[in-house]
Amino acid sequence: MLNNTGVIQDEVLSQRLGLIPIKADPREFSWKDADEDPTDQNTIVFKLNIGCRFNPGASSSETDPKKKYINSSVYSSHLKWDPKGDQAERFSDSPIKPVHDDILIAKLRPGQEISCELHCQKGIGRDHAKFSPVATASYRLLPKIIITGDISGDDAYKFQKCFPEGVVDVISENGKMVPKVVNPRKDTVSREVLRHSEFDGKVKLERVRDHFIFNIESTGAISPPELLHMAIEILASKCQTLKQSISSLLVKK
Repeated sequence: MLNNTGVIQDEVLSQRLGLIPIKADPREFSWKDADEDPTDQNTIVFKLNIGCRFNPGASSSETDPKKKYINSSVYSSHLKWDPKGDQAERFSDSPIKPVHDDILIAKLRPGQEISCELHCQKGIGRDHAKFSPVATASYRLLPKIIITGDISGDDAYKFQKCFPEGVVDVISENGKMVPKVVNPRKDTVSREVLRHSEFDGKVKLERVRDHFIFNIESTGAISPPELLHMAIEILASKCQTLKQSISSLLVKK
């Protein structure tokens, strides 16, 4: 932190800056040891130099800070990447930058300024959640809807409305309208259909025990499909390590 005359203390501002997700593939960088100097292979550098001043074109009666002042709000878009070594060439196709440009960092008033240099390094979520490229990850079993009784006519349409759109279609079969389960994946398992007495004994709601649906959300640094592949590779590596450990124990016996 070279200079900070805003109202946010240096340590708080540093924490806020450290939580900004960076659009950079961590696989392109090496790990940095505590006693190792920063290099273009293990560190990304950003610079932030911004000051607030009065807007000479604003009306004297203006009360909106965004119009009355220039740079009254500091956003992640104000962070400027400072390429080191051959980084500019290596990442020419996808320049390194914050994932989002509209993350509010601080608010300033005329005469206040922030000047600092940020060093971004590779880490893992076990050390701090900010290093994890995964936002929310969850899984569920595939719903299974079994129609066991006769449902037709107006009841078929009522049955369809008991599920989210796209789960059940109403089709013509043997001269009458009947429901047909077309996409159980979209079902949220609300069990709404069980509230209606006309469907008692005519439907079963189950789950496919060996069919898992994973949902992965990313912070933006790495796409969800890439995260899945990386997770599988890590899991395979851990399985291999476990296999080798068991083999070594058996050999000793």
